[in-house]
Amino acid sequence: MKLTVVGCSGSFPSADSACSSYLVEAEGFSLLLDMGNGALGALQQHCGLYDLDAILLSHLHADHCIDMCAYFVARYYRHDGGPADVLPVYGPKGTEQRLTTAYADTPSETSMSEVFDFRALERSAFEIGPFTVHADRVSHPVEAYAFRIEHDGRSLVYSGDTGPCGALTELSADADLLLCEAAFTHGREQIPDLHLNGREAGEAAAAAGVGRLVLTHIPPWTDPQVNLRDAKGVYGGPVDLARAGAVYEV
Repeated sequence: MKLTVVGCSGSFPSADSACSSYLVEAEGFSLLLDMGNGALGALQQHCGLYDLDAILLSHLHADHCIDMCAYFVARYYRHDGGPADVLPVYGPKGTEQRLTTAYADTPSETSMSEVFDFRALERSAFEIGPFTVHADRVSHPVEAYAFRIEHDGRSLVYSGDTGPCGALTELSADADLLLCEAAFTHGREQIPDLHLNGREAGEAAAAAGVGRLVLTHIPPWTDPQVNLRDAKGVYGGPVDLARAGAVYEV
């Protein structure tokens, strides 16, 4: 599998990166994980507008899904050849309604479903193209999922947004790569069931025995070097800070 970081900023885009969005490719199939603020523009550096085969949305906070409204425009009002083919979009219950409300002026209440095939997530395992996806609920104020994506004996896990929880550790067991949010700073924010800090991300990676940890979703106001240091203090494997454009072969 090839993992490309399209955007990795938390809460709002930074000067260097769009918000959360990650492209996973194998066997000519392109799966996008989340499409936060600014991600659609950045995506076009790595993938054609109409070359995606499916999208997974971890949850419905704007920094993970709001550019789906812009992507609706690109697919529905396609300037050459009419609307694009219907694209599978997996998200929490109510994804179509949330995006339609955010857009505010679609031609009809069902216009989005003319270009997106919305499919409700639940705790389950399912096939998307050449991938096996395991989805599980994680700890966040809204319905939120982490994903384990497997292909040809290899695995990567994307935490989405979550506080510390057993589901993330279980989903990450022996994964080759854990792409894990680290929005908080150890010793500063103490809000339960919201986000991880660098130390907690490292602890999750160590407990799960993952091969590599990549820290992501770090907001512009958080010092990423502190989170990197804290993760390395509790996890002995390789740790990277996600950056826009970075590519990992899994």
